[in-house]
Amino acid sequence: MAKKYYVVHTYSGFENKVRKSIEERIRQFKLEEQFGEILIPTEQVVEMVKGEKRTSKRKFFPGYILVEMEMGAASWHLVKSTPKVTGFVGGGKTPEDVPAISRGEVERLTSQISEGTLKPKPKVQFETGDSIRVTDGPFSGFNGSVEEVNAEKGRLRVLVSIFGRATPVELDFMQVEKSQ
Repeated sequence: MAKKYYVVHTYSGFENKVRKSIEERIRQFKLEEQFGEILIPTEQVVEMVKGEKRTSKRKFFPGYILVEMEMGAASWHLVKSTPKVTGFVGGGKTPEDVPAISRGEVERLTSQISEGTLKPKPKVQFETGDSIRVTDGPFSGFNGSVEEVNAEKGRLRVLVSIFGRATPVELDFMQVEKSQ
């Protein structure tokens, strides 16, 4: 039987613990040949914390992990009885009822994971009309509104009020924060 990827629902925030628990249980029950990779879909994001750029990982499907495995009674029971696992997505009550995800979907997710590692995304997304506050550079402390978003370059055209006049200024995503 070939290994396929299955989506496993976990408690949100416990994805890494669940992966470690499954890996330990695989070794404990000697089922290494029935399991492959265990993926947690994550990407790297950049944010400004206390004036410094900080890169961190963000899960883009919190509460879900992908497990490559041969579906059988023993492997199904091993994953299903792991602490903090609520079940397989698809809701099958027997191993035969659990649907695998397609190879194309897995490739799309793995490419999204590797793209996120190479090119970190900003943590906050901006839209035209958002109110922002400038946190860095010569306009630090000024408020404004987003006129144009260039997501590829990570830049914004912002209308900042200087001497009572709305003046367009181009800023980096890291130089602003959303305001209420």
